[in-house]
Amino acid sequence: MWGVTYVFEYFSQISQRLPFYSWYGSARLFRFRVPEDTAILHWLLQASRGSSPNCGRTQVTVHIRSGAPPIINPLGTQFPANMSLPGFYSQTLTLAASQENTTFLNLTSPAAGDWFIVAHLPEESGKIEVKGFSTPCTYTFQPSMSVLRVLGMPVLEPNIPIWQTISGPSWPLHTKLFVPEYSASLKLELRNCTANISVACTLHVTLGSATLPRSFQKVLNCTGEAPCSLLLASVPWQKWLRITVKSLSSAGASVSFQMTTSFVVCQPGGPSAFQAFYKSLNRSQAGPLLGSSVNATWQVGANASSLGNSCLHSQPVTREDLDTVSVVFRVLGEPSVPVWPQLPTVLLFNLDSGMDSGGTLVLSLQLNKTSQIPENATVLACLSAASPVLDPNAMWDCRTAFSQGYPLNMSASSPAAALSIPYPESDRWFLSLHLVCPKDAGECNKVKALVTVTASLRPCFDDCGAYGQCSLLRRLGYLYAACSCKAGWSGWSCTDGTKALSVGGQLLATLLLTLSNLLFLPAIVVAVYSYHLVEASVYLFTMFFSTFYHACDQPGVAILCIMDYDTLQFCDFLGSVVSIWVTILCMAQLKKMLKYILGVLGTLFIAMSLQLDRRGVWNIMGPCLLALVIMISVWVYRGVKRRHCYPPSWKRWAFFLCPGISLALIAIAIYAFMETNENYYYTHSLWHVLMAGCVAFLLPPGDKVKRLWVWSRKLLCGYQICNNDQEELYAVT
Repeated sequence: MWGVTYVFEYFSQISQRLPFYSWYGSARLFRFRVPEDTAILHWLLQASRGSSPNCGRTQVTVHIRSGAPPIINPLGTQFPANMSLPGFYSQTLTLAASQENTTFLNLTSPAAGDWFIVAHLPEESGKIEVKGFSTPCTYTFQPSMSVLRVLGMPVLEPNIPIWQTISGPSWPLHTKLFVPEYSASLKLELRNCTANISVACTLHVTLGSATLPRSFQKVLNCTGEAPCSLLLASVPWQKWLRITVKSLSSAGASVSFQMTTSFVVCQPGGPSAFQAFYKSLNRSQAGPLLGSSVNATWQVGANASSLGNSCLHSQPVTREDLDTVSVVFRVLGEPSVPVWPQLPTVLLFNLDSGMDSGGTLVLSLQLNKTSQIPENATVLACLSAASPVLDPNAMWDCRTAFSQGYPLNMSASSPAAALSIPYPESDRWFLSLHLVCPKDAGECNKVKALVTVTASLRPCFDDCGAYGQCSLLRRLGYLYAACSCKAGWSGWSCTDGTKALSVGGQLLATLLLTLSNLLFLPAIVVAVYSYHLVEASVYLFTMFFSTFYHACDQPGVAILCIMDYDTLQFCDFLGSVVSIWVTILCMAQLKKMLKYILGVLGTLFIAMSLQLDRRGVWNIMGPCLLALVIMISVWVYRGVKRRHCYPPSWKRWAFFLCPGISLALIAIAIYAFMETNENYYYTHSLWHVLMAGCVAFLLPPGDKVKRLWVWSRKLLCGYQICNNDQEELYAVT
């Protein structure tokens, strides 16, 4: 009987709040590390919502993938050409009447390493919410992971038979085998299966680890004492291979069997990698760049014409780290990689640092024109993780023992091929190249193809294009990149222009948002005519910075920034709130000294509050309500004192105050309830027009005694003809 010891381990991460989905940064990423020798993996997925009345029925979508973050597409947008998408597992949690939903997920013999979980809500409505105006519903998600790990898992030695015993179907045998580098194939053989009682000896053998959404595990069923075997090609190099054997015999039956494993290991042939590297050093007369590493196995003195037991040609590649998730791979030796019909040429791209899975792997292949290959010959390429494809027959579908690669092909009529893989698995990636000729082309064995290979790891594909911004996101030390699109563009790399604004539409949006601020000119003229010079200065400040802020805030090519964006935004918000503040104080018609003191103090406090929270609703409503309280108090006091409605003129109410208040209420309703991302250009421009118009109506008339010519005399007169009010005030008579 085989004794097995299990260790239970539990891992959890803090819950995160889920916003509605608009781009990949809206989703919440969780990263877990599954230990080696894990027999059972148990996921606990918990989604919950708050008790606010605004909370309704919604769904939380969860995606799980091993090795790299899942590539999701909740909006159904288009991906760029030549981009291949790895699969992932999805689960939906519905939040309806209950405030919490919990889902469990079990996985047997999971792959060790990083596992990623992404959770998000449905697409956002697009409505622009005023911060603090309403209480939004809170949706949270928290995953937990528990594992059952086998302690002291036995290790199989190649070519050494070992007897194993399994007692009943409840206790499977867990064992592992290390696959050496340059292993062409693996053979597993079970024989001499016997049971302690007179029952059929039936075994269920599983090779490999489980991944999501699809598991490429190999299954072998053995019945009776007859030997059964399984031959696998393209097994993962320098990795532990899990083997699980389960007895299907009746309970109480003890099953014994003999297990043997063997490898076919070859050596890389062809031109010496060391010689190619040495030649490259002689050409450059300099060593490798700092921070670069050479991925090759050196063969000193290898003969180019003698293949021997070789199964591949090895081509050395250097890795040069440029920045975060930014790597360039350079082929050493000749600028073009030679490809023969006898053996495949293999290049290694090392992406197993643990931080490379957050970018995009971009591969470009170009068949040189100098390649003298037959017209109907094809150069097959296969990009795969963990193990290269060495069998020419398997190059067409690019399938390894436990994974599915990415096939490419080139020919004389189609000499170029390109491939991009977002969020590649954290592993060693292999590019296998092989020249395939038709059966009747015997001269193909004497030629070779020359292929230029360009490979790199970039944060974002094509830097998100002209209408996107590549953002570097962080989650508990893990860095990954995603594109944030603008001007109506969408998609993984902002290449989906289905709802994009044309250049004319972008120019129209910019003109609407900027030129609508010119409606402040009538308010400025009215303020100057009524001798409200301080208010006119504030309106001029608001008009200037609002115009250039919206010219800089545009998401397309029609953009103009005269200074830092944050400075323009702060000045725009400050000018807007201060304009409302000084307008209401002016309507109160306080004494000049008191009005100036309140105006300056209010401006300082508004600037402070905007610095704390620029988009808070109370930063606008607070000064407005305080100014309204002051104005209404003064008006009530004067009305009671005079025993007459204030302002006393019905014409003032009918032709100025009522239209101005109506315009202000309409503007507030549009700003708070009608603005969305799609109609922002029109509704916000209308907000500018209505607010500027209401200011022109609400400003009170100036002092009737002073005329324009009196102001001109005071500004232009000399010292002798001007009255000295202070001397007259203190003159002794």
